Amino acid sequence: MRDVAVFGHPSLASVQRLLADAELPADDLTTAHLETFFGLGSPDALEGVVGLEIFGEAALLRSLAVTPAQRSHGLGKLLVNTAERYARTRGAGDIYLLTNTAERFFGDLGYVPADRNSAPESIRQTREFAALCPASAAFMVKHCVPGAPAT
Repeated sequence: MRDVAVFGHPSLASVQRLLADAELPADDLTTAHLETFFGLGSPDALEGVVGLEIFGEAALLRSLAVTPAQRSHGLGKLLVNTAERYARTRGAGDIYLLTNTAERFFGDLGYVPADRNSAPESIRQTREFAALCPASAAFMVKHCVPGAPAT
């Protein structure tokens, strides 16, 4: 993996552009969401992004995207590890996600399939869970120890 720096608070326009290119939902994103988003590349030319929504002991990992030119270099894993570490420092022990295309990728990172009915109410009330991701999307969880280092 090449040497890259992850930074917080990417711009809304650059996140929306990257997510649109990756065909991921971004309709619900506001500047406030970006407080818990991480990017790599430059603020005006994102090469990758990941976001979190944190609800106490539960977090929703969302909006992971890496530009096609930068895929298969470990950047997605770097972004997920950064988000997981951040979630743990904020007390989240369970990190959930929805995916239509990356179930194997997340499985390799320790996420396991979960029943959507088992989702905490805070996760169910997110727009991503309730409206943006179809019922056919894989729902996954990673049980972590808050404060523990990412794996």
